Amino acid sequence: QVQLVESGGGLVQAGGSLRLSCAASGRSFSSGTMAWFRQAPGKEREFVAGITVSSTRYADSVKGRFTISRDNAKNTVYLQMNTLKPEDTAIYYCAARPFNVIPTTSSPYNSWGQGTQVTVSS
Repeated sequence: QVQLVESGGGLVQAGGSLRLSCAASGRSFSSGTMAWFRQAPGKEREFVAGITVSSTRYADSVKGRFTISRDNAKNTVYLQMNTLKPEDTAIYYCAARPFNVIPTTSSPYNSWGQGTQVTVSS
């Protein structure tokens, strides 16, 4: 397994931007899938974005607004969030799995961070 630590959450007004970071340690970071999920109060955890060495995948609700990227030299994956909406308010979790396929369900991921709160005010 890999250890994951998220940072970068906070309070922002609608239309604003935030960049989340997820620092990984414990195994080779250059391969496998890294992903972001989110969970709003009273809702199930949902896929936001994922990245492998050769591909990315996004939820329809964030396409064109969010960008996922990874810096293998820093063992870090990022989520740039632009044009934020109140419905983006949630705890955002970083997840990892050692295979180069990007599932949109949470069960295939075997490593999770503790989460970082993102709150978007209207």
